[in-house]
Amino acid sequence: MFDRKSGHITHTLFKHLFDFLPADIAVLLNDTKVIKARIFGKKESGGEVEVLLNAPLQENCYSVYIRGRVKAGTELFFDEKMHAKIIELKEDGTRVVAFFQEGKALHTKALFDVLEKIGHIPLPPYIKREDTNEDSVDYQTVFAKEQGAVAAPTASLHFTDAMFEALKKRYETHFLTLHVGAGTFKPVEAEHIKDHVMHSEIYAIPSLTCKLIESPKNILAVGTTVTRTVEYFARIKVPVGKCDLFLHPQNPPIRVNHLLTNFHLPKSTLIMLVASFVGIEKTLELYKEAVGEKYRFFSYGDAMLIL
Repeated sequence: MFDRKSGHITHTLFKHLFDFLPADIAVLLNDTKVIKARIFGKKESGGEVEVLLNAPLQENCYSVYIRGRVKAGTELFFDEKMHAKIIELKEDGTRVVAFFQEGKALHTKALFDVLEKIGHIPLPPYIKREDTNEDSVDYQTVFAKEQGAVAAPTASLHFTDAMFEALKKRYETHFLTLHVGAGTFKPVEAEHIKDHVMHSEIYAIPSLTCKLIESPKNILAVGTTVTRTVEYFARIKVPVGKCDLFLHPQNPPIRVNHLLTNFHLPKSTLIMLVASFVGIEKTLELYKEAVGEKYRFFSYGDAMLIL
């Protein structure tokens, strides 16, 4: 835990979180649910193909990543009598694909139902193993509700059922939804951070959560996804849409007061979001100490509270 006012760093366990949180705050969480977005099929030629769903577009079309060479017009075939047609190859590496089952267009909800039967949990690219049955539980928050994410809001993975119930008893809690896309793992490659093109993700904020954001009450954002969504709404006042806000030291938060997050990769937009709260030098200092303490990084790693 890092207290910005005192500059004090505390090393502790997540189960002691409530010992450090201010009493009069509201806690915001992301209730997105990870879908089984990784599917395996075959091309018309018989060659194997791997598809990772990224985000819905219009009608039965989806933005996806495909491992293997393909071209527009190619058809892909999967279990459950599902097939897909490649509509367009994008310059950013994504492909636009339309999904069908027995000749009928598969819209989002129906597609998710098929994925639940044939798909795999899309573990982050730095986890070098196949998904397991345990990942279906471990890579999902205890309050996951709204299907659509292809990556978990990992700061929330620390909450057990018991600790989440305790949180709700002690603090005003609210939800929003941001469907985390594969772009969350994209590193910043631009020489100047302002030149980085931020990925966009679908979000929705209930009216009660909107009222909270517009109130003066202090907010703890659980995770970078909640932070970006709150900050996006604070700037444009639109409760539903696509969030592409890039928070960094030159574009700091204007609404979120406290942040609970995991430890993130260098050169990622996520570590730059942390730096937007505490500055670059302090971020480097905190991460150096975390490395010295042998904290675990990435999705299944340890957490940091910034007050």
